[in-house]
Amino acid sequence: MTDLEQLTQALARNLKRWRTERHFTLDALAARAGVSRGMIIQIEQARTNPSVGTTVKLADALGVSITTLLDRDRGPRVRVVGPGEGVRMWSTEAGSVTTMLVGDDRRGPFEMWSYRLEPGEGTDSDAHPPGTVEMLHVTAGELTLVVADRRHALPAGAAAVFEADVPHGYHNDGPEPAEMTLAVTIPPVP
Repeated sequence: MTDLEQLTQALARNLKRWRTERHFTLDALAARAGVSRGMIIQIEQARTNPSVGTTVKLADALGVSITTLLDRDRGPRVRVVGPGEGVRMWSTEAGSVTTMLVGDDRRGPFEMWSYRLEPGEGTDSDAHPPGTVEMLHVTAGELTLVVADRRHALPAGAAAVFEADVPHGYHNDGPEPAEMTLAVTIPPVP
């Protein structure tokens, strides 16, 4: 089974499990997430591999991390994710890539990501639930952080923290690849 097939199967199984545990009907989850009922059915039947944006909306609506939706099995107290074992969520032909390194949802979703953005590329995110905070550290190149249409230039070595309940994005406007590590914490669903 390929990585994509394993990812699709894990997402199907976990989405249905978490929707059932939250006592959400298909219609209720669709309304909370802003994702069509038909799309949720296709995901739960492992007939489609949704976009990162759709996966984030579903995770936010369920009050779990993306890691929880994609996790094959919940591990012991210490879980080591080896080099190359993170879940690739987004990539481009030019070489930009976003990888979820590790995450947990025992005290509300908490995720760690790595990003590599080639010159001229970037990615944008919809607003997350109120109380969501993102922290990032630029490790190479220069990153342009956009939060609510305001641009912030961050050189290698810089770090930032912001409330992510507004549209935001990460872009590389420079001539060299930009790399960063990102941590996201989302408050639990009441």
